[in-house]
Amino acid sequence: MKISVSILSSSINAADIVKKLDNTEADYIHVDIMDGKFVENKTWTFSEMKKITSYSRLPLDVHLMVENPKKYIEDYAMLNTDTITFHYEAVKDIDEMIEYVKNYGLKVGLAINPDTPANVLFPYLGKIDEIIVMSVYPGKSGQSFIYESLDKIKELRTEIDTKGYRCVINVDGGVNNETAPLCKEAGVDMLVSASFIHKDIKNNIKLLKNI
Repeated sequence: MKISVSILSSSINAADIVKKLDNTEADYIHVDIMDGKFVENKTWTFSEMKKITSYSRLPLDVHLMVENPKKYIEDYAMLNTDTITFHYEAVKDIDEMIEYVKNYGLKVGLAINPDTPANVLFPYLGKIDEIIVMSVYPGKSGQSFIYESLDKIKELRTEIDTKGYRCVINVDGGVNNETAPLCKEAGVDMLVSASFIHKDIKNNIKLLKNI
């Protein structure tokens, strides 16, 4: 199982989390960028994130929870970014945004909120590299897992496997030692976790990795 460690925390400094990750089995740093418009909360500026992520060699899995993702792409392409994911709900021309991200040599992902059905992603599965199924309402760390998300994951897994697509399924929100096995059974390829991992960074990454 691939593990993307979210550095969004209400109790631990993000830089302190990042500094520990190179000595773990984590695959990615999950960077949540919020603009205070698409979601209520607002996170780091680009200059802050540039400094925070400089403490690790791990690639970045950037999740843009913003109204206008296009204005963030060029900056984050300058960092050690592997994938940039934007929200289906935030963009009118999905195909244009997919190509815009790809033009920077990055992998591209699409995220959906809990109220958005999985099948809206079907037309794009052959064009993207990653899906993020939000299993909490975006914007805050520490929320409880929404179990209906498992049905979405199963639906996407079936469509991806039937059509032979290569995009990975990622789930974000409320992921811990109890919900992670359910996500794996439903068909995810990668887990994003924040609060659970932050309790014991090295050991809990290892635990999720070996689910």
